[in-house]
Amino acid sequence: MFHDVAIVGGGIVGLAVGREILSRHPHLRLLVLEKEPTIAAHQTGHNSGVIHSGIYYAPGSLKARLCTEGRRALWRYCDEKQIEYRQVGKLIVATEERERAALDALMQRGVANGIDGLVLLDGHGIERREPHCRGIGAIFSPVTGIVDYGAVARSYGDDIREMGGSIQTGRRVLGIDRRAGTTRIRTETADYEARNVIACAGLMADRVAKMTGGGGDPKIVPFRGDYLTLKPEKRYLVTGNIYPVPDPAFPFLGVHFTPRMNGDVWLGPNAVLAFAREGYTLRTIDLRDLLESLTYAGFVKLAGRHMRAGMGELYRDIVPRAYVAALQRYLPELTVSDTLPGPSGVRAQAMRTDGTMLDDFAFEESDGVLHVRNAPSPAATSSLAIAAYVADDADRRFELRR
Repeated sequence: MFHDVAIVGGGIVGLAVGREILSRHPHLRLLVLEKEPTIAAHQTGHNSGVIHSGIYYAPGSLKARLCTEGRRALWRYCDEKQIEYRQVGKLIVATEERERAALDALMQRGVANGIDGLVLLDGHGIERREPHCRGIGAIFSPVTGIVDYGAVARSYGDDIREMGGSIQTGRRVLGIDRRAGTTRIRTETADYEARNVIACAGLMADRVAKMTGGGGDPKIVPFRGDYLTLKPEKRYLVTGNIYPVPDPAFPFLGVHFTPRMNGDVWLGPNAVLAFAREGYTLRTIDLRDLLESLTYAGFVKLAGRHMRAGMGELYRDIVPRAYVAALQRYLPELTVSDTLPGPSGVRAQAMRTDGTMLDDFAFEESDGVLHVRNAPSPAATSSLAIAAYVADDADRRFELRR
């Protein structure tokens, strides 16, 4: 069957885009292709479930705008669909004097991004919000929340089907060819034809882009994050999200504390190179993926700049007491015996050959194809706003008609 629009990738972004396009153009024949047996199998199904406020992102960036818009749209959507979420709030905690300047700058950034209700707290204010947390100052964000993004993604998928779209799972894309205004998508099980294609391929975004002549830069380098969890009898130690002040010298956020919709509390994650793009354990190795990462000039430069920090992350990955020591900076009474091994996720981090990590959402266009080249956190929070942004672009480039 010929389709007007085919979407490659059945994660939360691809599903949100499909839903948005069909809501604008209900007459279109739309297809979503997902290589796994189920939708939302990778980043969507392995993230921490935080509804982000948008405080971290540079004013004027796509992340800042789309996160703020997306958060509000997500609230409305969950209310409409009766998907449970909770505004548990978040503390961004400074534990050392040298972090005060960064905390103040972060407060200014949050105000510039239009985030409501931000409050600066002293140490006593921290204890009133989180009795077991210690710090010398913090920002409290009341609009930060939690949700099950797997449930949200499945609801997006239901919307697509109800509007007449099709979702085909178990369809790994092997090639994309464009001829005479039609795109042929070759998969392991069947070939499909579409007038236009939107690729939301996450961990495989660069490889799918290469199929249509896209550049190798930015390249996806996978970083695994391993979590601990609190034992059930220790969950009282954390009531809301507790986050660190970002270290500008390190490209990842650092360990934090995240309550979950099912009552769990996740601690972490660390950040280490994944040995496979979909490698959720230390023992999962894909030689092609690993060799690509280790020989990529951008990763080599990044690793060289952050060798000491990277080794520390790997050490904490192997030694539980070292992991807990990093967490004790915020929860001093936490002990190794209070924790259990937790889940893992893999972040699709887009990187350039100079070793810089893309700090914003990134999109690319080739003939008849739109690519989402970089959509890490807060992409889940921003999914509905990203979908509107991509659909606007598709309306212009593909000349879709309402």
